[in-house]
Amino acid sequence: MAEPLAQRMPTDTTGATEMTGATDTTSPTDTTSATDATSPTDAANPTDATGATSATDTRIPAGPAIPRARIAVLRPLDVRAVRLGTAGALGAWQERNADATIPHCVAQLEASGVLDNFRRVVGESDAEYRGFVFADSDLYKVIEAVAWEIARSGTRRWDTWLDDVIGLVARVQDATGYVMTWIQGVRPEKRFAELEWTHEMYILGHMIQAAVALDRAAGRDDLLRIARRFADLIDSRFGPEGQKGVCGHPEIETALVELYRHTGERRYLTLAQRMIDLRGTGLLPVGRLGARYFQDHAPVREATTAVGHAVRQLYLNCGVTDLYLETGEPALMKAQLAQWVNAHKRKQYITGAFGSRHRDEAFGDDYELPSDRAYAETCASIADLHWSWRILLATGDARYADTIERELYNAIAASVDATGTRFFYSNPLQLRPDRYDEENAPRERAEWYACACCPPNVARLIAQLSSYTAALGDDELRICQYTDCDIELPQHVGDGVVHVRSTYPASGVVDITLNGRLAPGFRLALRVPRWSNGATSDDGRMPADADGFVRLQPGHAAPPVAGDQRPEPAGQADEQWRWRVEFDVKPRWTRAHPRVDAVRGCVALERGPVVYCVEQADLPPGVDLDDVAADPSVAPSERTGVRIPGSADAVPAPPVLEVAGELMEPENELYRAAADDVDPDADADAAGASHTDDAMAARRATRRLTVSAIPFGSWGNRTSGAMRVWLPAARYPLHDLDPGDVKPDTTD
Repeated sequence: MAEPLAQRMPTDTTGATEMTGATDTTSPTDTTSATDATSPTDAANPTDATGATSATDTRIPAGPAIPRARIAVLRPLDVRAVRLGTAGALGAWQERNADATIPHCVAQLEASGVLDNFRRVVGESDAEYRGFVFADSDLYKVIEAVAWEIARSGTRRWDTWLDDVIGLVARVQDATGYVMTWIQGVRPEKRFAELEWTHEMYILGHMIQAAVALDRAAGRDDLLRIARRFADLIDSRFGPEGQKGVCGHPEIETALVELYRHTGERRYLTLAQRMIDLRGTGLLPVGRLGARYFQDHAPVREATTAVGHAVRQLYLNCGVTDLYLETGEPALMKAQLAQWVNAHKRKQYITGAFGSRHRDEAFGDDYELPSDRAYAETCASIADLHWSWRILLATGDARYADTIERELYNAIAASVDATGTRFFYSNPLQLRPDRYDEENAPRERAEWYACACCPPNVARLIAQLSSYTAALGDDELRICQYTDCDIELPQHVGDGVVHVRSTYPASGVVDITLNGRLAPGFRLALRVPRWSNGATSDDGRMPADADGFVRLQPGHAAPPVAGDQRPEPAGQADEQWRWRVEFDVKPRWTRAHPRVDAVRGCVALERGPVVYCVEQADLPPGVDLDDVAADPSVAPSERTGVRIPGSADAVPAPPVLEVAGELMEPENELYRAAADDVDPDADADAAGASHTDDAMAARRATRRLTVSAIPFGSWGNRTSGAMRVWLPAARYPLHDLDPGDVKPDTTD
């Protein structure tokens, strides 16, 4: 058990001395904007949301997004107050991230040339510049990952490395505050000259996020001083009295809001709002890609559909929602909620991925969701997780936590292999047997990429997972994600620790113990996932309220669970309350909206929050995955005791699912007359229906099959063979087939 939170807070507050001088009270209005935007008011006070009295107060929570204003329905907990246990899936992932992924990323910064790009600017290397123009951002994302790992575990492993790389950045920063190695070392004449392509502000955004994380997690402000100098340069040039300009790749907006939250300097919020107000006014030379690629086609208050480059759109949305959380401007939230519905009801893959087009790494049209050509960039799912978390804070609605869960256990889980050192950039839902490698979309995971945005993004996200586990309402602690963890109660909520014990999502059983006492009027609330038929306890069914949470009262707590041989949670407390809640994780078949043409006539298999897939590796010799159909009329069965590739040895994994299927006869013709599929003895209605059925209508089963399905997040850890999430639904259910029409499955 880690030491109490108060003992783990950083004692070095030297990085906060500069913050106490934050006296700028400029109202963040943009008189150049055609839209009348509400400005932040004096209600946006750090005391309101955090309980801290100043920016130097060590009680300010450490976390990636800490709103100041009292606008949010929910407030984040300190990342150090939630400790994920390695007996759970998310805690085990954090351990792998600390032991393998972060060290791998640190090594790749050297191997890929990112650090040499800095050294060459100050004459410490004669290497050529390597990588894309935005390669600097890889360093800052890795620093942020290290920062959150310090907050999680208190590690000192990276202290010397941080000294070295931050010192290097400081040497590269010029007298104006500017630091961007491609401009300084390759094309100095392009400084601020091509904002649509140079990514200068995007890089600064990641620098700010890393700097804030490091100051919050470790109390060290060296990178923060560098970031503020660069931010001040941007403010002086592009602020209210300066040049109109926005970055081609959004990211700076959400970072500036967080810099305001951390320092109290309102001018950073002013600058963020100015950039958001200017987005969609035609400032960027969009060229052949068009304005939608850059989200420059409409002002943010009118942008209600997700378009263009998926990661850019979703990072922009983080900034817009952050701005709402500080200003409370209704028009911002109205547009964001409408766009969230569009993105998640019409453009999200079942795995929690986004981006259906390789060209432009972009969203497609409504319901344009091809499985085999899904781009589904890892960074898009991560960006959406950040956005959904902010909307969860703003609204308190559990549906946004449901989305985070879907992304974590599927698209993001699949993006990294079992070793934590190989990654997918693109995450298709089907891999055809003859699929070849493409740029950023290889058949197998790679150690690194020329455009290496995804691996360090994974590292920083997993290091901060504790931030998304629970949140505070006005009178309750809400548990948003289920995993083995201990949640230390803030002083105003109560005294003690909430212990969550579960092997979720392998099991739907969640045991919750409160060692201590809640303050009068406080209670616990649990998210009831929408995929579940509800929550049940020893007292029966527990219906969720309208916001998707069910409330627990100490008076409703169950006695210790009979037969539970586990030791009581550590710690002394005056009271102990215990609840056992169970969610129905029975496997279920899922179909897509009929307008998703790419998977019409197909079904997908889910169990709890986990999406399943079938790999060629699990089929017998001579059986091609593309010739297999599933029979959704037969309930899948669970096969336990089988280790799933990609799962942690010490953590119970969701079971392998056995699916009833059929091996369909091969087709030789690419096209043939639809009339050939019509039964001459069928009535007119049946004949007409046969023309509208899936292509499986023309194929007959040759034998029964029992097919093994594994979690999508674990695929690709054995071979690079074919894989698919969506399986054709059998035209002729097995129980309707004449025994003479099929051959028995002898593969077992």
